[in-house]
Amino acid sequence: MNKKRCGWSTSDPLYIKYHDEEWGVPCHKDRKLFEMLILEGFQAGLSWITILKKRKNFKKSFDNLNPKKIIKYDSKKINQLLKDEGIIRNRLKINATKINAECFFEVKKEFGSFDNYIWQFVDGKPKINKFKSLKEVPPKTKESDEMSKDLKKRGFKFVGSTICYAFMQATGMVNDHVTDCFRYKELK
Repeated sequence: MNKKRCGWSTSDPLYIKYHDEEWGVPCHKDRKLFEMLILEGFQAGLSWITILKKRKNFKKSFDNLNPKKIIKYDSKKINQLLKDEGIIRNRLKINATKINAECFFEVKKEFGSFDNYIWQFVDGKPKINKFKSLKEVPPKTKESDEMSKDLKKRGFKFVGSTICYAFMQATGMVNDHVTDCFRYKELK
């Protein structure tokens, strides 16, 4: 029997696996939250499938997206990344990754964990939406606007409201699976 999925999860096996196993699952692990924030920032202006196809390369090139290692990157490492065809070679986004790692540790210092900080924008629990079609899903919300504004105030880069909302969807802060998708009920 074919499972009913959200319309954006195409027949590409990577998309289907991401949709079925990861997207919308509440995440409370700081490292994973950091990874998703970085990947969503790299996705800006591109399709998510592009990021999924390069995800293993991102992890390899960026030391498994370990913020402790990323904050130590110097100009030599940045230049090396700019030549790496396995990732998105955008100087602003690569530089933002180091900046965001530094900001990530400042937030952890203040809130005890990045998880404590980031989940406050949905009062610590997933917001369950009831969208019947993809047309109803907004590109951003009041919560993503607030998150974006606060992240920017703290020095984070590539954290506009649309990026923040995609991050919220990816990490399960909101359940935006359409109501007839099999994952909607599983994650409700």
